[in-house]
Amino acid sequence: MQTLITNARLINEGSETEGDLLIRDGRIARIGSSISAPEGAEIIDAEGKYLLPGMIDDQVHFRDPGLTHKGDLQTESKAAVAGGITSVMEMPNTSPPTTTREALAEKYRNAEGRAWANYAFYFGATNRNIDEIRKLQPGEACGTKVFMGASTGDMLVDDETTLDLIFRDCPTLVITHCEHTPSINANLKAAQAKWGDDIPVTEHPRIRGRETCLKSSSFAVDLAKQHGTRLHVLHLTTADEMVLFEPGPIASKQITSEACVHHLWFCDEDYEQRGNLIKCNPAIKAATDRDALLQAIRDDRIDIIATDHAPHTAEEKAGNYMKAPAGLPLVQHALPSLFAHIAEGRLDLHTVVRKVSHNVADHFGVVDRGYLREGYWADLTLVDAGKPWTVSKDNVLYKCGWSPFEGVTFPASIAATWVNGELKYRDGAFAGGPNGVRLGLSR
Repeated sequence: MQTLITNARLINEGSETEGDLLIRDGRIARIGSSISAPEGAEIIDAEGKYLLPGMIDDQVHFRDPGLTHKGDLQTESKAAVAGGITSVMEMPNTSPPTTTREALAEKYRNAEGRAWANYAFYFGATNRNIDEIRKLQPGEACGTKVFMGASTGDMLVDDETTLDLIFRDCPTLVITHCEHTPSINANLKAAQAKWGDDIPVTEHPRIRGRETCLKSSSFAVDLAKQHGTRLHVLHLTTADEMVLFEPGPIASKQITSEACVHHLWFCDEDYEQRGNLIKCNPAIKAATDRDALLQAIRDDRIDIIATDHAPHTAEEKAGNYMKAPAGLPLVQHALPSLFAHIAEGRLDLHTVVRKVSHNVADHFGVVDRGYLREGYWADLTLVDAGKPWTVSKDNVLYKCGWSPFEGVTFPASIAATWVNGELKYRDGAFAGGPNGVRLGLSR
């Protein structure tokens, strides 16, 4: 199998070049200008569109196993490919949770032949599974997820002795969700005293306020510094937290951070219109916080941009604030939303590619992906920056059937996506079936 992509604007490692890219046997065989088409090769004229390494999303919740009425590995990875995402890293808070090595192995077995994008899975920490964490082998999981807030049951790690042991002994990258649960509970109690069970959703960024985030993320960073832990703090939401992270290239850092696309797009003024559809944890906060996140991306304080894709059914979201679950479906619209930031001058294209592809591959040790390099797997995204499209229920691909971006017109569209060298999506149509594979991880 050979494919020649011609006349593309190739974006890679901080440079833009016009040229061609040849795919052979799933990998990038050659990059150059005026490559002659091999006999029998499929030729695709990119017509000046941007050709990028596919986005690697380091934070998704695909709800598989056990919660598949919301989404599953096949439906959500298919939506991801339509959004230009070629690899995903999936979270452990499924049913059952991925908190034993046996459950992790079973999750990989369950994924074989079902995923449209390549995949890796996180291991989940609890207050009681430190011995399992210590047994993790290199490449077995992309990291160990520690919910330091915003979870329930075994997946909430709130014992400080256990946290100290995890940060001291974990053999993988430690990934944290940082919110201080006692502070959240106190804020919620105060809100219930005022509104009873009819708390307006506009209170969400105060109930899960900036102090709840800063207190927890500061604790995580302090633990990491104490033990020399490789720490990655997920979905930052506040200007206050930016002081915890150093600017500079990701390769030089022991402690890294991430922002998610919905926190870069929405602010607390949007609760009036979007309501529970943008209820998520940590909460979307003020416009000043959103602006601080964008500045931190430009400053290289924030190293990675992801989605935290977390679907729920429309019926679940339609309940009142107390009953509606937190989380939004995002993988289909993440990259187009970032191109809107590019079009408006808030971010530049090279920074976006670095944060969604290069840095993720480097930080997680993803083997032979995340770059346009000869010999690397051909995980590619072709973006038409001159073709706007409007999000509507008719073109949403998530199993839950809705998007928080409905009614938004993005200035760019995903024209095509290749996974492992195979054209899987082009001009709104899918080709063949799922061909995603388990990611090779060198760490």
